[in-house]
Order: sequence, then structure tokens, then C-alpha cells
Amino acid sequence: MQKVDRLVSAQWLYDNLSKVKVLDCSWYLPFMNRDVQKEFEDKHIPGAQFFDIDGIKDLQKSDLPHMLPPPEFFGRSMDSFGIRNDDHVVVYDSAGVGPACRVFWTFQALGHDSVSVLNGGLPGWTAKGHKTDLGRASPKPTTGYKAHLIEPLVHEYDAVVKNIEQLKASGGKTGKQIVDARPNGRFTGKEPEFRPGLSSGHMPHSINVPFMQVTNGSELKSPEELRKVFEGAGVDLGHPTILSCGSGVTASVLYFALLNAGVDRKNLSVYDGSWTEYALNPKSEIIKD
Repeated sequence: MQKVDRLVSAQWLYDNLSKVKVLDCSWYLPFMNRDVQKEFEDKHIPGAQFFDIDGIKDLQKSDLPHMLPPPEFFGRSMDSFGIRNDDHVVVYDSAGVGPACRVFWTFQALGHDSVSVLNGGLPGWTAKGHKTDLGRASPKPTTGYKAHLIEPLVHEYDAVVKNIEQLKASGGKTGKQIVDARPNGRFTGKEPEFRPGLSSGHMPHSINVPFMQVTNGSELKSPEELRKVFEGAGVDLGHPTILSCGSGVTASVLYFALLNAGVDRKNLSVYDGSWTEYALNPKSEIIKD
């Protein structure tokens, strides 16, 4: 599979639009009551198809909003898009550098490395004066897409709890560092979670880097700026790291930001169930400052 730049500009996409497959990965929290499918039909990059984060997921885990889809289901979904294993896929969203990062991580976690995020997303595309299309997508389905799980990129509940025990026993010196992308008020417990009945707070020994800190407007900060953000929060960029958030979306924004800061992918993984899964489990230890 060809090696591609993980972050591409609107101009690059405009120049290469016929050579790539484009996915609109816009997503909003449920309480925002946004109709992303309709918004896609009203305005999208020419040739784009809509990737439904809440639809292309593990349907067996109905208590969690959008867990990583099983490889076979993901493969069938790519077939429906007409995407092949050797295609270069460009993902974008209506925020800029946001939910598209979740789909970027999904592709990588399921063995497709030829994937890029559009810097600035749809706002950046329109700001450059590039045209948009409306209406439903017109895919040309294919068959034969094969996905396979890259296990080191995914953390599950039991492994996270075991890692927390290592951190507690060693005073934070042994085990992977846990970096939480939620806003600080939810991390500290001073503000409520969006999901009814879900406690706010954080995991023991976790570090807070709110995802909003890695962007300037709709664009990702420079590698130098990103390193300052993470190091300023106490993150060791050379240490293995588990990324978490509310439901796995903004954790993927930090995953993408750390890659762009120069962190080796072998040191990064996303806790797929994130805080929703962790806080729903009555056995979980929750810290409130």
C-alpha cells in the first residue's frame, strides 16, 4: 500500500480529487440534535460519501455509542462505498480536524494505512473557494475489501484497569500513561457529563489534554505547537500512551495530533469504550478533584 501524508491541505485535495476516495465523517453529540445526513446532502465535497460513525460500528455493543466495527462488517461497508484495500482515502468533517480523526484511527486500526485527514475540513475547503455538491452520494459498490484488526492500536476495559493498577502501585512510574481528551470541567468532576446518569471525573493517574487545545480554529496546530501542548500538560512523548475521552471520538483527535507531533504509532492506542464504558462499570475507580 502506498505511503501517504496523514494531513493534507484543501489545495492538495482539489488537485488530487480524482485520485482519492473521499469520506465525510461529520458527527455531533446526540443532545445537539443535528441531522448530519441532511447536512451532507446540503453540502459536501464533490465525490464524497457519508461515513456514519454511529452506523459503521460494533452493533453487538448497543450500550456503547460507536465502538470499532468488526473487520468483516467494516469490509462490507467499504465494499458499499466502492473503496478497495489499495485506495487512498481522505476523510474530513464539518468541524475541521475533529470526528474525521476517529475514522482515520478506525482505518488504521483495521489495517488500512493509506488514509489522510483534510486539514481544516469542510470549512477549510469552502474558505479556499472550492465548490461543493449537494444531494445523495452515488457509490459504485465493489467486493473483496479485507480488513484485519491491528490489536496494539486498541485498548479495552480490562487492559485499561490493569494498567491503572500498575500506575497506582508504582506512583505513576510503571504502566502506560493515560491521556484524557475531555474538557477540564468534566475531567475534574466539576461539570456533568453529557450522557444522563454518567458520572464525570477521571481515571487514577490520568492526564488531561482537552482536544480543543490541539487546533487553531479549524486547522491542526504545527508539530512544534503540538509538542508544547502535550509536554506542557505533563505528557511524556516518548512513553507508551492510552488515549481516552467521552466515547472514543476526541481521543482519536489526540491520537492524530500525537502522530503529527512525531510520536511513533507503536506507542499509541485508543481506549475504544473510553469514559462512557469506564464510568458505567460500577467497579471502576473514579477520581474527582
